[in-house]
Amino acid sequence: MENAVPLSPRQSDILDIAKAEGRVLVEELALRFGVTPQTIRKDLNDLCEERRLTRIHGGALFPTGVENMRYEARRSLAAQEKLFIGRAAAELIPNNASLFINIGTTTEAVGEALIDHRELMVITNNINVANRLRVLPTMEVVIAGGVVRRSDGGIVGEAAVDFIRQFKVDYAVIGASAIDRDGSLLDYDYREVKVAQAIIANARHVILVADSSKFDRTAPVRIGHLSQVHSFITDEITHEEIVAICAAHSVAVVETMTEKI
Repeated sequence: MENAVPLSPRQSDILDIAKAEGRVLVEELALRFGVTPQTIRKDLNDLCEERRLTRIHGGALFPTGVENMRYEARRSLAAQEKLFIGRAAAELIPNNASLFINIGTTTEAVGEALIDHRELMVITNNINVANRLRVLPTMEVVIAGGVVRRSDGGIVGEAAVDFIRQFKVDYAVIGASAIDRDGSLLDYDYREVKVAQAIIANARHVILVADSSKFDRTAPVRIGHLSQVHSFITDEITHEEIVAICAAHSVAVVETMTEKI
């Protein structure tokens, strides 16, 4: 893996076990290697940050199906679609509003599209969004505390969850790594999902931003469901099941590809 961080011998063994068995559990690994659960959790977090494993509660999975890509590759994927999605989301957010912006390359596109807004309070666990908006005199940027993922500058973990729960904001901008045909919103990192769930629970209006490639991907950890979203902005909805779910739950849909035609 290009630019990958070298693994310790124990981490290499953990990766081999996960590949052979499909998943690993913290308590079992701690007994197997004669170390503390905290040591194993750090090993698993390191492996998940490198996208070698997928974090779940109590352990980790060996990735199957379409794996999450490294950050720079994700940023360049569907770049034009994300640009239009970001602009459409920014149009929903008025001046003098408070909002969450979550981790993700599409949510970063929303942050970029907000640069001409005035008197926004932006609360984020995305270092890239914070760095872009903090220099603007009309923005108040508040950044969550917690563990910073090396892979993409996302801030995750229980400290970030507790921080988010202090607020009740007007809008939340969230992304997803995959959208199942039953409406489930999915991601790869259990720690990231916990933050996303706190963001959804503490916003008056939730805006989901995701390009159409997310309909053809899979991920193992459930963020929530489309029914929890108020607005869904994408380039194109490619599955009738998703259209039906949005209609049934009064989710406002914006398809930017349709608008550009």
